[in-house]
Amino acid sequence: MNSTKFLFLHKKFTGWQKLLSKCLFLVVCLFIISMQPAYAGLNDDRYDGNMFVVYAGNGSLVPSKLTLAQSLAEHKPVFLAFYLDDSSDSKRYAISISRVQEFYGRVVEIIPISVDSIALKETYDPTEPGYYYSGSVPQVLVFNQSGQVVLNKKGQVPFEEIDDEFRKIFDLSPRTETAQLKRRAFNEFSSELAK
Repeated sequence: MNSTKFLFLHKKFTGWQKLLSKCLFLVVCLFIISMQPAYAGLNDDRYDGNMFVVYAGNGSLVPSKLTLAQSLAEHKPVFLAFYLDDSSDSKRYAISISRVQEFYGRVVEIIPISVDSIALKETYDPTEPGYYYSGSVPQVLVFNQSGQVVLNKKGQVPFEEIDDEFRKIFDLSPRTETAQLKRRAFNEFSSELAK
């Protein structure tokens, strides 16, 4: 039985079969060697997945629960953030958007909008995100309960500016001290989620 079990291993290859197998092996090796690793990071403009999951440890932001039109119709305050998953500026700002959700997620509709998802049109209604987009990311807007824009800024808007606007909207007392927002290491996100 042993002799029949490994019969295929003792089969003699002819010259052209040996050449073909060596060529195939060489092509596979060259393919593996020539592949570039997929590098993406916080400081580059490469796409590496949902930036809120990867850089803010928060996958609950996308997709948002309500649209801008629904939120405005319900007279709910809105935090609208324009971003791109492959923008280093947006990646660095993801933690700030997540922080807004941490403090105001129960009373404010937080709507992150990928700029790539905005349909190109001649004109937009004031209930559509494209109406407010100014052409750069990140861009944040804060709407009060009446649907008025009380904050519209581009770039790395500090959390404190957004917090100040929500404190005015909800008639909260001003902050007594400002804590600097610091980026946590990736493994801190993992350990926090494990709790």
